[in-house]
Amino acid sequence: MSSNLPATPAERLAALGLVLPPAPTPIGAYVPSLVLGNFLYCSGHLPLLPEGGLIKGRLGADLDVEGGRAAARQVALALLATVIAAVGSLDRVCRVVKVLGMVQCTPEFEQHPQVLNGCSELFAELWGREAGIGVRSAVGVAALPSGVAVEIEALFELAGN
Repeated sequence: MSSNLPATPAERLAALGLVLPPAPTPIGAYVPSLVLGNFLYCSGHLPLLPEGGLIKGRLGADLDVEGGRAAARQVALALLATVIAAVGSLDRVCRVVKVLGMVQCTPEFEQHPQVLNGCSELFAELWGREAGIGVRSAVGVAALPSGVAVEIEALFELAGN
């Protein structure tokens, strides 16, 4: 990263001018996140918009890859809101360990990884390529809650307690 970039993930997020949605609240029998040791596990998150709406649609029918990437980036923002709610700051994260993304799509759609790049690329912008990109799985599914385009869960490693 260039030396003129903001030094911390929280500063980089602010410099990007992105608006986080409110941290999601559970609508079932689960918690949105759980800290175990030096790891923060985040449940599946949806593409929640700052005003409370969701990005809905099926890739290959209602949305193209760019629309899917935008939905995945919005999920990343919801995950970031949960990280802040759970541990106080993005600066506590020292590594993105794992991302699992589910893409609501037609049977013919095969560009799931390109859709998930919307999330992974934002994480790389915040934590750098080495720490911001972890292992990842991208799968296509027939349906997701509330008809959303993408659902993503993530695992983060935290710097010392």
